[in-house]
Amino acid sequence: MKTALRQSLGVLRRAGALVGMVATVVSTLGVVTAAAAEEAVPTFTKDVAPIFQAKCEACHRPDSIAPMSLVTYQDSRPWARSIKDRVTTRQMPPWHLDRTVGIQDFQNDRSLTDEQIDTIARWVDGGAPRGNPEDMPAAVAWPDESIWNFAEQFDGPPDLILESTPFTMGAEASDAWWKPRVATGLTTERWARAIEIRPGTVAGRKITHHAIARLVQDETDPALAAANQANAADGVDRSRTAGTFMEWAVGKQGEIMRPGTGKLMLPASEIQWDIHYSSAGEEVTDTVQLGVYLYPEDQAPKHRQVLHLMGTGGVDIAPNTVATTQGFFPLQRAARIESFQPHMHLRGKAMSIEAIQPDGRRQVLSHVGDFNFNWHNSYVFSDDAAPLLPKGTLIKVTAWHDNTAANRSNPDPNVWVGYGDRTVDEMAHAWVNVTYFEEDDYKAEVAKREAAQAETRGGGE
Repeated sequence: MKTALRQSLGVLRRAGALVGMVATVVSTLGVVTAAAAEEAVPTFTKDVAPIFQAKCEACHRPDSIAPMSLVTYQDSRPWARSIKDRVTTRQMPPWHLDRTVGIQDFQNDRSLTDEQIDTIARWVDGGAPRGNPEDMPAAVAWPDESIWNFAEQFDGPPDLILESTPFTMGAEASDAWWKPRVATGLTTERWARAIEIRPGTVAGRKITHHAIARLVQDETDPALAAANQANAADGVDRSRTAGTFMEWAVGKQGEIMRPGTGKLMLPASEIQWDIHYSSAGEEVTDTVQLGVYLYPEDQAPKHRQVLHLMGTGGVDIAPNTVATTQGFFPLQRAARIESFQPHMHLRGKAMSIEAIQPDGRRQVLSHVGDFNFNWHNSYVFSDDAAPLLPKGTLIKVTAWHDNTAANRSNPDPNVWVGYGDRTVDEMAHAWVNVTYFEEDDYKAEVAKREAAQAETRGGGE
């Protein structure tokens, strides 16, 4: 009996010790798990601020165009939930391309990666902690708004700065379209290698919806003049004209031509302005500035670039309907497509650009599936992805307009909408930068691209 009792007490003691060990392990695991969970929550200073600096602060900083700053934790924390909503739905940063269709390699891709979106979402869901102040990256030295975007890259301000004549927009005035013409002042043939256009002041950004600068000049080269004249019956050879020089709208910072390409500016040329102003509740007088960085006179590029407006034809949208329009633009010479920017108004929903080659091959180049009238992004293809297309290729532009109540931007789904310049009217066209090649140069570009792709494939193997 005593032996049995001693055995039972021993079992109980061992059981008690085991329970104690289990409790200790569980307690330790709890501490470790809690610490790991705390460590897994991203912090502003270490994880989120670098993302904001890279993708958001260009607009979201004091005295810039965004409604709030995201430079400091104190600036950002009140907006945490809104930030998560905007980035997880990919409304911000503004990059509205369909990520499943067409070319996805761009020079100016401002979109967030899946990993960056996940980091921001987990930061917000974890309580949006600040983190260690010592982890905060050094502040970005953003240039003053008066500094030209490409000044550092080209070691100074633009070589040529032109300005529209001043316009005063009343506090409650109707929309206005200001169309003055100014001389470039050029006395010799010059080539543009980069262009910027912008409202003259920060206040001017409040009233300037968009500004177009068209280069007006007579082609003096006999070959170019003959090409235009030879095609007079069918319209001019648009590959040999000045096209539209540059456009400014919210979301565009300017453009830099690829090496060996540029826009030709002739002596005695002029800039025809087409500026859309809208009231902002205060009287503002402003101008629009055009800055042109020129190639040195002895370094003229070989290939000419033209900014084309590729439209889809008439717009006729019945109430409470979704409408589709299409247009075709023939490439009159072999070319490289440099960039694509859709333009529509409040009913604009989506736009695609497609290449149909003479042999029947078709390629969707880009599809903007979530067009937002508040942003006018120009999608600039990367050097090794910019489409090279033969002479005779048709560029097909398709636009979709949503004139229903499902479109939150729609001011009134119960009215008919036609083409017009007003924001409540509609239009549909793509701004497309095209560099043209003579046939031998085009074949050389294709061979160079194919060799580079073969080398990349070989390196991957």
